[in-house]
Amino acid sequence: MLKPAKFTQYACAVLLILSSIALAFYQVVDIDDVANGVLLYIAQAFLLAGSIFGLDYYVKKLRLTFKDKSS
Repeated sequence: MLKPAKFTQYACAVLLILSSIALAFYQVVDIDDVANGVLLYIAQAFLLAGSIFGLDYYVKKLRLTFKDKSS
């Protein structure tokens, strides 16, 4: 089971990705144009979501490395 803080981080990352995709889809289908602000939002959302997932993986890898060295 995930800790509440981890669950919140993952939920935030997934919601950011989903909202970016939905916003881009709406812009392309209904308006037939993607504004610069939307592209900036999408870039920032993907960057934040990627850093949440990537940082968690990196920290887990470091913990395993230090655990193996101390044993």
